[in-house]
Amino acid sequence: MTAIGTIDRPLTRDPLKQALMSPNTTTSEQPHGSATADFITAGAITSRQNRTREMQLIPEALARAHMEDRMREADAERHALRLVAARRMQRRAERVSLRAKRALAMAVMH
Repeated sequence: MTAIGTIDRPLTRDPLKQALMSPNTTTSEQPHGSATADFITAGAITSRQNRTREMQLIPEALARAHMEDRMREADAERHALRLVAARRMQRRAERVSLRAKRALAMAVMH
């Protein structure tokens, strides 16, 4: 059975990572062009670990950014509600002030 590549020795098209040509061409244990053990253990495992760590941190970063956006929206909404309430109280105070002026004017006239 001729395997193109295996899990332990995947076929690579990078010439630097290809296995060296062995003088014994009768053995078919390794597929032609499979990566050597040195390349698999040296670079690939660490890059896989880093990539895995980075990929595991992506949802946390997205969640953190989402929560920051939600907090910013909530602060803006709170600020807008406070502004609306302040304007409402100001109008109410102006109406009460006008009512008091009218009442004073009516008391002075009679």
